[in-house]
Amino acid sequence: MHIKIWSDIRCPFCYIGKRHFESALNSFPEKEKITVEWKSFELDPNLKTTTTTDALTHFVESKGIDYESAKHMFNNVTAMAANAGLDFNLEQSVPANSFNALRLLHFAKEEGLANKTKEALLKAHLTEGENIDDHTVLLDLAKSVGLNTFKVKQMLESDDFAYDVRQDQMEARNLGINSVPFFVLDNKYGISGAQPVEVFSKALQDAWDKHQNNLIIVADDNSCDINGNC
Repeated sequence: MHIKIWSDIRCPFCYIGKRHFESALNSFPEKEKITVEWKSFELDPNLKTTTTTDALTHFVESKGIDYESAKHMFNNVTAMAANAGLDFNLEQSVPANSFNALRLLHFAKEEGLANKTKEALLKAHLTEGENIDDHTVLLDLAKSVGLNTFKVKQMLESDDFAYDVRQDQMEARNLGINSVPFFVLDNKYGISGAQPVEVFSKALQDAWDKHQNNLIIVADDNSCDINGNC
């Protein structure tokens, strides 16, 4: 059974959802018969990468909300991440456009290292405060997961995989997906958001056991939309 996951490196719920999904998948009896494909969903494509301000300040200024409310939201997401075993450092994350990181993920897919690269990108952005739009950062990350840095450098300096990123976005729109993370199981079941482990477990079993003609949204919560609203 094939599972497609639309997500963005900049989305904190995408990292949490990844952990919850992985926990469910690891306990699924038929896990060896499951394949996972990472799909691109660029949040806020017009975002200009800036290294002169932190993510909290950028969030306050771009969303027009007060500092204390923003701080409370960041703390809530950080606590949710901690419950999933993740150590978020959202305030120090760099407000960076994710397009190049998503192109790198497509390159890694061709090399059979997509999941490892996805994990490294999410950790770099949400935990380590790295600039995921910086070529040097992406090259170091590529080396750490076993990718050929010479080929990655050539890719980053070209337009390679730009079309693939846009195609993923178009496929998402065609399916009615407007927020991430979004999981499509066997082209039949849709799960929106960083759902609890038990929701993923049930959906895995249902998708395995049943065959439906249309995409069914079995859960919808905790996600970031196409405009970067979380």
